[in-house]
Amino acid sequence: MPTLDIINQDKEKVGTISLRDDVFAVDVNVPLVHQVLKAQLAGRRQGTAKTKTKSEVRGGGKKPFRQKGTGNARQGSSRSPLQPGGGQSFGPQPRSYEQATPKEMVRGALRSALSDRLKSNRMLVVDEFKLSGIKTQVLDQLLKAKLNVDQVLIVDDAHQNLELSGRNIPKVKVLRTEGLNVYDIIRNEWVVFTKRAVQAVEARLAPTS
Repeated sequence: MPTLDIINQDKEKVGTISLRDDVFAVDVNVPLVHQVLKAQLAGRRQGTAKTKTKSEVRGGGKKPFRQKGTGNARQGSSRSPLQPGGGQSFGPQPRSYEQATPKEMVRGALRSALSDRLKSNRMLVVDEFKLSGIKTQVLDQLLKAKLNVDQVLIVDDAHQNLELSGRNIPKVKVLRTEGLNVYDIIRNEWVVFTKRAVQAVEARLAPTS
């Protein structure tokens, strides 16, 4: 069972925490993480690209020229895909790019991503973030000068001061425990949990028997 030091905002050790083997110490399943990551990014696509077909392009009611005797191929409309200004034959239409992903696959990918960060020594557990108000500069200095982390994902339960303080800092992402996802774990070099967030994540990701 892996153990991590619990630190305060000054990076001083204030205790230890034992992490669940079946959440933070599993074998990293790279293909599973890749599949879930692709599905997550696909779901973010708007899918609003659209081109007009022959029937949707304005004009073209009149036959361009007579059927016979011109030496040209017969044409019934100036808005044919074969004509300049005509419609598109097989252009994109509005669609959904979402990929159905079973919940257990998502949980498995999260366990793999978190285990990778722990094995890489890129995970910290902070007792709690004590912010008296919405202080972006204070949080920025805390992360860089005291915790010495950059490109960081912070995971905590509902903490309005923390969320609002971190939203304008480059390379900092603040998430609630229920919003933890594979993409944000992978794209950030560090993951910083609060003590209560670790307990909530373990309860969410623990395998069901």
